[in-house]
Amino acid sequence: MDGMTNGWTPSAPNTWNVTFNGNPGYITNVDSSTLLQNPTNFHYMIEIPPDDEDPSSPTGQARYYNQAQMVLIVTNAVSGGLNPTVKLKLQNSFNGQVPGTDPSPVIFYFSDASPGLLSSNFPFLSLTNRFYDQREYKTNLITQINMTNFARWVQTSAAVQGKLPTFAGIYPTTLYVADCRTGNAKQLSSVRLVNGAQLPDNSGWGFTVATPNPLYVQGNYNVQTAGSGVNASAGTTDTTYTVPAALISDSLTLLSSHWSDAGSFSWTYAAGNANYSATEGTTVNAAIITGTMPSTGTSGTTFSGGVHNLPRLLEDWTGKNLWLNTSIIRLWSSQMATNQFRNPAGFNPPPVDPYYNPPSRHFSFDPNLTNPYKIPPGIPLFGVPQ
Repeated sequence: MDGMTNGWTPSAPNTWNVTFNGNPGYITNVDSSTLLQNPTNFHYMIEIPPDDEDPSSPTGQARYYNQAQMVLIVTNAVSGGLNPTVKLKLQNSFNGQVPGTDPSPVIFYFSDASPGLLSSNFPFLSLTNRFYDQREYKTNLITQINMTNFARWVQTSAAVQGKLPTFAGIYPTTLYVADCRTGNAKQLSSVRLVNGAQLPDNSGWGFTVATPNPLYVQGNYNVQTAGSGVNASAGTTDTTYTVPAALISDSLTLLSSHWSDAGSFSWTYAAGNANYSATEGTTVNAAIITGTMPSTGTSGTTFSGGVHNLPRLLEDWTGKNLWLNTSIIRLWSSQMATNQFRNPAGFNPPPVDPYYNPPSRHFSFDPNLTNPYKIPPGIPLFGVPQ
């Protein structure tokens, strides 16, 4: 009942049932699958490995830190510095090994990464954005990646082309980002992707972003290609104009293009507040591997939110449509974004500090994922006994 006193009647399915639009609706007699990784703590896959771990070991190979061709780490300012420290490592695969075994990676290191320095060297990266997450009750310190600028930088940077030369058919397919800044108890280090309507062009290999942090995606994501019109795959289940993509994180929150960082500090969420009104038709086309806070009881403050709330929301989506073409995998409990789900505004009994109202959810399986050549980079493998 999710703590509700009315609205959901167990004996009346029309008050709580949802429709699964898959075709076919179910499959029987499917071969069992065995995970190739240790199933006791999958969160390790998105964590930074210890210094003494061999990247070619089974555990090392499973980490996205080692699978990525680009590893971006943001840490606190060094003593006396005013700006964060940034390290970007470019690494390539040799002899079939994961890129993390590269004996000669290219490393950028800035101990005082000012906005001006980043604009000149990493025009896709911003570290000054802040906003308030009303579910977490925390101010987010953001490592923000502008995907349009990132795609352009990858193609034009001499250092990137020297290590990952496009002319040789070598492309970055996975970006690992970790914001390791430590703030106070009311701050949360996070990663946000913006301007991601079109992902980097890499001959169709696709693009995966992995992070141990909470991940926020703002606006449409992976809804067009170089040969399509603007937002060609938005607002529909047709994923023709997309590339294989995955979002892998501690937790995942979807923000519409109407989201305001400044407003998140000054406005109090309430249903009908135009300041929190989400953009109609926001669309995300990507496989998802992330975490949730599991249910610990039956009340409105101890519920996980269910699969329909696995992509977290922070806006008023009343009367709006949210499109998600995906395959969702929940492999761990969130370890950074750990506040429990709360019922939306308007539920009875009234929830404490509601932070969103739900959209009409169009969550669909992306049929591209049945094609082995369109599986996003870095998706975990399963062994099927024969």
